[in-house]
Amino acid sequence: MSYRTLLLIVLFVPAVMLTGAKLLGITLPLPQWGRDYVLRFVLDGDEGPFELPPVAGPDDPSRPLVVIDAGHGGRDPGAIGEDADGRKFNEKDITLSVALALRGELLRQGGIRVALTRADDRILPLGHRPEIARQLEADLFISIHADSAGERDDVSGASIYTLSDAASNEAAARFAARENDADRLNGITIDGQSAAVSTILVELSQQRTQEDALDFAALVLREGEGELAFIPQPRRAAALAVLRAPDVPSVLFESGFVTNSTDRARLTTLEGRAQYARVLARAIKIHFARRTGQAGDVE
Repeated sequence: MSYRTLLLIVLFVPAVMLTGAKLLGITLPLPQWGRDYVLRFVLDGDEGPFELPPVAGPDDPSRPLVVIDAGHGGRDPGAIGEDADGRKFNEKDITLSVALALRGELLRQGGIRVALTRADDRILPLGHRPEIARQLEADLFISIHADSAGERDDVSGASIYTLSDAASNEAAARFAARENDADRLNGITIDGQSAAVSTILVELSQQRTQEDALDFAALVLREGEGELAFIPQPRRAAALAVLRAPDVPSVLFESGFVTNSTDRARLTTLEGRAQYARVLARAIKIHFARRTGQAGDVE
């Protein structure tokens, strides 16, 4: 049978059957919208619209605003650690606990507004996280994570990442690939400009915010010296999607390794999380004091 003959059969036989059935008064069971055989599934809507979180702290928009991002969440547990008794520890729970502790410490000290990208166990796409900071016009964005060393228990310590298209080393490159592989980069387009001009403007904006981000990263390491354990060469750079907001200084704080017993003990106790919160809060206060020319009051 030729291709042309087959095409004619496919196109015209159903039409002839329908016409004949209509002439004879026969009603054929044709598909209709809303029939039971149409299966419907409730999807999570990860990439749908999102509501901006509430801002806590002083009711004064002139006060600096920090957006704290607890990494992972919902069906995405992040890194998983396990102790000698077989108890599992998910990164998503640790990051939320640290984020809540930092929020509480900042509100206790006063003078700074705070918002959380998530305040419970929900999944949030990478692109939404920096976008929340952008829409809230935040002055600083801190994404909190906890790392994994696989089967090794001897790898420990915190680190801090800033954005760089060229990763600071191979380990940073692998980390960026792992964090980015489930989501897209947060591309920015400036309305009314050509793609080339938009790219230039975004790059200029990123340069300015990157300077602030680098200064803040240095403060975290300085304030954490003697209080927190850091990995060798803890100041790192990687092309992390969550740091792609061009107009908000952004850092990713790796609080430690869930696969290390010492780090895990610190990250899963109230005392340990309070220590992280105090260090980060001091760095935040000094960072904003420097920007307002009042650094002498806190340094």
